[in-house]
Amino acid sequence: MTSINSGNNRDLEKAALRGEPSYVWRAGQERRFRMILQAVGERIKGKVLENGCGVGMYVEHLAPFAGEVTGLEYDRQRADQAQLSTELLPNSHIVCAAGEGLPFADQTFDVILSHEVLEHVQDDLMAVDEMVRALKPGGRLVLFVPNRWYPFETHGIYWRGRYHFGNIPMVNYLPRSLRDRLAPHVEVYTKKDLGRLFDGLGVRFVTQTVLFGAYDNVIVRWPRLGNTLRGTLQWMEKTPLRILGLSHFWVVEKELPQSVTGSRKS
Repeated sequence: MTSINSGNNRDLEKAALRGEPSYVWRAGQERRFRMILQAVGERIKGKVLENGCGVGMYVEHLAPFAGEVTGLEYDRQRADQAQLSTELLPNSHIVCAAGEGLPFADQTFDVILSHEVLEHVQDDLMAVDEMVRALKPGGRLVLFVPNRWYPFETHGIYWRGRYHFGNIPMVNYLPRSLRDRLAPHVEVYTKKDLGRLFDGLGVRFVTQTVLFGAYDNVIVRWPRLGNTLRGTLQWMEKTPLRILGLSHFWVVEKELPQSVTGSRKS
């Protein structure tokens, strides 16, 4: 394990607290991107929000398909990077704001993408409420979040005051109170946990499944092993063993009629 202590390697601490965005586009990103496009259909031609856009990688790839793309990012440095990488795209723009208080009117977007971001926010219940509020009736939220039953905690852990970076085995199988002491910086979800976030919001679930990763890093180092691993695990997505997958993949549609605001406050 790689460890850091306070005052050392701030970039790694930021990765622990806010996640690490996609910096390169490889098979794993391409696979998920195609799943996103398939999930939203013709809605992609309307207004699209990527909620938690990092340095703008998905915004760049969504822009050629979308009517208008907004990337929202909480971290100012990453938002500035995203702005630079998308400045030549006339139908895209970047906003620096928190997901718990989206600076958009009700029923603004046809599509919202939240890609491995919800686990890092301060209040995931409020963040989901806000995304559904900002969706148009009939609009779709595409959501990827970490699965508690994956055998590794991919965001590292804190141990004796130090952050240990890397994939740590079996952490998520511990009782919740102990698991959360080791990984207080990131949430993890069962299907039931995730479902509770949508209680009372006037949505229907189009897709609720679990995915394994593409293991691109393994393939770069050990091509034969990595490709075998990828093929085997992605085949397992078609079986009950998908419960052990890396991420939940949900497609959530806001219900009609237009009088539904999608907020628990209404």
